[in-house]
Formats: sequence, C-alpha cells, structure tokens
Amino acid sequence: MSISEPAVAYRRNPFYSVPVFGWIARDLNEGGPDTIYYLLVALLTLLVLAVKTWGVVALTMAALAMVPVIMVVLILITVGK
Repeated sequence: MSISEPAVAYRRNPFYSVPVFGWIARDLNEGGPDTIYYLLVALLTLLVLAVKTWGVVALTMAALAMVPVIMVVLILITVGK
C-alpha cells in the first residue's frame, strides 16, 4: 500500500465499545456457532450464584424478568412464526 492510496476504514458497531455487553455482542455476532452456549452457561452460573447469595428472591426476580420474553414467545407460536 502506498501513501497515495486511502486506507479503508473498518466501521465497527458503537455498541461494541461498551465494556462487558459489547464484548458479548461482538462474540455473538462474529464468533463461532458455539458462542451462544458459552453465554447460556455463564448466565446460568450467574443465576446459581445469585440464588446462593440472596436465596429465593434472586430466583423470583429472574422469573419475573422472563415474563415478557415468554409472552412474546407464546404470541409468536400462536401467530405461527
């Protein structure tokens, strides 16, 4: 490459700059197909550690956070997608 040729700038998603969530998003987008399983194991480990620390309250909060996700899944199943 010579001095007269402009360098092609690689544009990255600005969300990738966020420390923890950006790394996870980049790995899910650009990583291998088994990356999602590593993420699920990490989330399950966090849930187990939260239940060990705070008890049933952490499990209840996790279940409460999953209610909108399950509602969307049920609607998508009903629609047929």
